[in-house]
Amino acid sequence: MDTTTYHKPVLLTETLHALNLKPRGFYIDATFGGGGHSSAILEADKTIKLSGLDWDKHAIENAAPLQELYADRLELIWGSFAHLYKIIKKHKLPKADGILADFGTSQNQINERDGFSIFQDTPLDMRMSNSHFKTTATEIVNYATEQELCEIFWKYGEERFAKQIVKKIIEERKKKKITTTGQLADLVKSVVFSKTKVHPATRVFQALRIFVNQELENISAFLPVAFDALKPGGRLVCISFHSLEDRIVKQFVKDMIVTGKGSEVARKVIIATPEEISSNPSCRSAKLRVIEKK
Repeated sequence: MDTTTYHKPVLLTETLHALNLKPRGFYIDATFGGGGHSSAILEADKTIKLSGLDWDKHAIENAAPLQELYADRLELIWGSFAHLYKIIKKHKLPKADGILADFGTSQNQINERDGFSIFQDTPLDMRMSNSHFKTTATEIVNYATEQELCEIFWKYGEERFAKQIVKKIIEERKKKKITTTGQLADLVKSVVFSKTKVHPATRVFQALRIFVNQELENISAFLPVAFDALKPGGRLVCISFHSLEDRIVKQFVKDMIVTGKGSEVARKVIIATPEEISSNPSCRSAKLRVIEKK
């Protein structure tokens, strides 16, 4: 039976190895997305059970074929990984043999939801979940102060032209409200010249997405709860795509080892092979870290 998903999972082989899958094990995919990683986990051993979480209702709805295919081995739960403690309590989830979190944003989310894509002119929204977040990117771009915008673009996007971009935003929003991705992308492009194929507004869009969805705060809240939710010998596997995300995960792994709560599994961060990058360029910045609970 076809188990093809609409999202190509990154570092799939490395993820399965890092999870150290066990027969009759229970696993949590905290960022279900298109179900690529979850499908591979369930296919690896027919006795494994898995709970898949996602704060995007569309992801849960689109997974109906997978739910039918894996029946009682797959449980789909709508909710943010940042609220893992509440989800575990509400759904009475047992201690897990492994928990996976892929903090990346899939191309499908970027293409299907308003405000994410630089190349599609849609309302400047950027919320992963309208139910979890009330503030849109439009509100931030039009009403944040000059200093606040500079801090957002620098801190979350590491944008070195933040001041010039913000100056242009302030100037333009006085004339007309900035409400679409096309407006913002063109505005940034008029200020920043890029010598590469990467769009000049990429870092600005990234910064707004991270800020709107409180992504770094969510990761910080998730990690200790996920680690606590593991059985002894269970593993927490995290895939990051941004240096700020990876820094948080790296520090957490280090803390667990130093305090004697966790065991080192891989001495170095795990990255994609040249072959995978060639077939799936979106994984070029992916970094996988793993920690085993003692």
